[in-house]
Amino acid sequence: MITIDGKWTMEGLVPSDPRRIKTVDELRKYINKVGFLPFFKGGIDGFSLEELTVADTWWSGNIAEDPWMWREVIAGEGEIAYGKLFRGRAGFISREWFPIFAAYRRDGYDFDSRYEDGLVSRRQKKVVDILNIYDMLPSYELKRLAGFGKEGEKNFEGTISELQMRTYVIIRSFRRKRNKRNEEYGWSVADYMLSEKLFGEDHVRSAYGMLANEAKDRIMEHLMRLFPETDIDEAERLIK
Repeated sequence: MITIDGKWTMEGLVPSDPRRIKTVDELRKYINKVGFLPFFKGGIDGFSLEELTVADTWWSGNIAEDPWMWREVIAGEGEIAYGKLFRGRAGFISREWFPIFAAYRRDGYDFDSRYEDGLVSRRQKKVVDILNIYDMLPSYELKRLAGFGKEGEKNFEGTISELQMRTYVIIRSFRRKRNKRNEEYGWSVADYMLSEKLFGEDHVRSAYGMLANEAKDRIMEHLMRLFPETDIDEAERLIK
């Protein structure tokens, strides 16, 4: 996105561009083909859902063409990981590539081992402990049960973002809140889940035999094959 006259403006393709992703089915196939994809434009030109769609289709409310709604479809299917997975911003990682990112981002640690070695915060531990109890929880329930709020822990957004970046937590689906009459209202909110509960512990940790640098090199080599003109530093910043 760019700012024009003080307003956020999407950057995308013209409708006739053959690279354009037009449907959620095409998006699903593209993610599985390339392995991973940021949601919004980042450091690599052309490597985001934003840049592969038409700007006018965003936030139309028409699920057939609205990329903003496609994230809910993809997350809800549970076959592709969605969450804040690239520099603290949203994106997708295929089931095939998720263990490689886990090996890189976790450096061989499951969460409890990372906590025992003092590498994660007490706030993150509280969130993971709650998600170990429940299959998934909406953000407002997870925040409450993990003790965040006016009189409790601070920085829930930063905490849940870090857990996603480390591949421990993903967004499993979206839902809208309901009032006392059971009527939906407001914006959709994220349901969070431990990635091991989505893909299975064996699959998520299947690349733990790789050193973090080896996993990083594999991701980088793949990314540079896709975008050979990309600045290496930009590519590293994107996947870090």
